[in-house]
Amino acid sequence: MTTLTTTPLAPLLDRLFAAAEETSPAASPDLADLSAEEHARLMRSKTEYLDFYGRLKDFPLAVSREAGALLYMLARGCGARTIVEFGTSFGISTLHLAAALRDNGGGRLITSEFEPSKVARAREHLTAGGVIDLVEIRVGDALQTLSVDLPDTIDLLLLDGAKALYPEILSLVEGRLRPGAFIVADNADYSPDYLARVRSPAGGYLSTPFGEDVELSMRIG
Repeated sequence: MTTLTTTPLAPLLDRLFAAAEETSPAASPDLADLSAEEHARLMRSKTEYLDFYGRLKDFPLAVSREAGALLYMLARGCGARTIVEFGTSFGISTLHLAAALRDNGGGRLITSEFEPSKVARAREHLTAGGVIDLVEIRVGDALQTLSVDLPDTIDLLLLDGAKALYPEILSLVEGRLRPGAFIVADNADYSPDYLARVRSPAGGYLSTPFGEDVELSMRIG
């Protein structure tokens, strides 16, 4: 039995995933009129991400069940004790990572979210799931919140915020990633600069696409 598959976390995740499936960002009136080209441009923008994601503050923007399970397994498998997450949203991915920390015997998960209303919901979910004691939520732009007071060694990094910022966030934590640390980047196709960096033979990573929209990388340098 694991924290992930037992009460209170398992039924909570079932409810959150069900709600996420019923609440698509495509239903947002702010996005309904966007062309595919404009949507892709906004996803890749390094200057308009606060406004774009602010319009999505009522949507969970959750990882898939499969990606959540992957996060838990990676964190458990590498014995993670220190995890950094970019993009908390409603806390679904955070719950999976915190569950792994609990089952690893404890640790520290630092997660960053700029939208205060999402932070409040994530905190509520983490409390209901019994893992809030393992999580530090930093409120604000991750370019600032993740630039200070990080653990000396980081075992796993999840990138699931503004896609255009993936290279910048990686740069903030790269010097603290231990050899063998995992980096999971959701929707990484929207960040070609990031993909070029982690896939470069000289970049210090082994990296491969995983599933439909995840890039899985491991620090080797």
